[in-house]
Amino acid sequence: MRHQNSVFHSITKHLPWRAFERLVEEHGADARVRKLTTKSQLLALLYGQLAGAESLRDIVGALESHAPKLYHLGARTASRSTLSDANNLRSAEVFTGLFARLVAQAMPGLRKKMREPLYLIDATSFRLNGLCEWARFSTNACGAKLHVVYDPDADCPLYAALSGPKVNDITAAKEMPIDPAATYVFDLGYYDYGWWAKLDAAGCRIVTRLKANTKLSHVVESEVGEGSDILSDRIGRLPARLAASRKNPFADPVREVRVRIETGKVLRILSNDLDAPAEEIAALYKRRWQIELFFRWIKQTLKIRHFLGRSENAVRIQLAVALIAFLLLRLAQEAQNVIQSPLAFARLVRVNLMHRRPINRLRDLHPDPLQDGAQLGLDLSPC
Repeated sequence: MRHQNSVFHSITKHLPWRAFERLVEEHGADARVRKLTTKSQLLALLYGQLAGAESLRDIVGALESHAPKLYHLGARTASRSTLSDANNLRSAEVFTGLFARLVAQAMPGLRKKMREPLYLIDATSFRLNGLCEWARFSTNACGAKLHVVYDPDADCPLYAALSGPKVNDITAAKEMPIDPAATYVFDLGYYDYGWWAKLDAAGCRIVTRLKANTKLSHVVESEVGEGSDILSDRIGRLPARLAASRKNPFADPVREVRVRIETGKVLRILSNDLDAPAEEIAALYKRRWQIELFFRWIKQTLKIRHFLGRSENAVRIQLAVALIAFLLLRLAQEAQNVIQSPLAFARLVRVNLMHRRPINRLRDLHPDPLQDGAQLGLDLSPC
């Protein structure tokens, strides 16, 4: 009988292992390590994310029951305390670096349509249970924020950064890399004329919202079609001064498109694109909700609401591994054409994670064993 790898083994084949080994060496992650290598730590945490484990004890117990299958992955089991120490002490840069390498590897295959890059920017909050002074936002609670740049056409996060809960979204956004000639869509949490001017100077198209009290000057109105959700389309300039003593750095003309959404609310959408149809600008801002769906998916499907450690380093590692797990699921799903729903695929991976079966046969109730005809064939010819 021909050997068949487990589903977990097949999914982790998409990892850039050579790049991972270089990161481990660069950060000295395995220096003086005797019990748990960084590779074993990564695979244990990946198993936890894909299996929906809610504690280190769940991960360790499950992997001990599958110890023979870990051999083919080049990993070993470890005690709960050893895994906890590794999460608290080992450099999170190894895992965030692996996420960046995997994004670079995955993007050419996931972005199928050759169009202008569209990036959505937003942040989501997580509540952390237990004592964690680095993430405290009130007397009785603590949390963290994950800041993400997301490509909706590839269904792929491109950039992620963790901060404490009190860090403003725009503060984190100013540290994000800028892709010239891309379109960036974001909401009112990124209301900063200086940052807008920086994106505009880099050749980026921006689509965001205007506050109700922001007035445009030197306005030129454009006609809009009757019966459309577009209520007005006009070009003007932002206020010349931010305060009595500060000049607005964004002096170029901008465009305001007022649109009525399904709830009846009227949005003032701002863009530095003065030529595209108003309907296109409104449609671009509507796509911002796709990053909200992404946040909900990783929280519910990858169980990000349950954190395995309380230290900042442990939380950074877990969030990086969760994003890596998301990308591995995307790559594995792209490699087959049987299961189209990402949620259905993730659920089938979870229940079959350590079973030995091909990725494209996860729905089979009783998959036929892969057999070598030369070994199992019977010679019935007469002697």
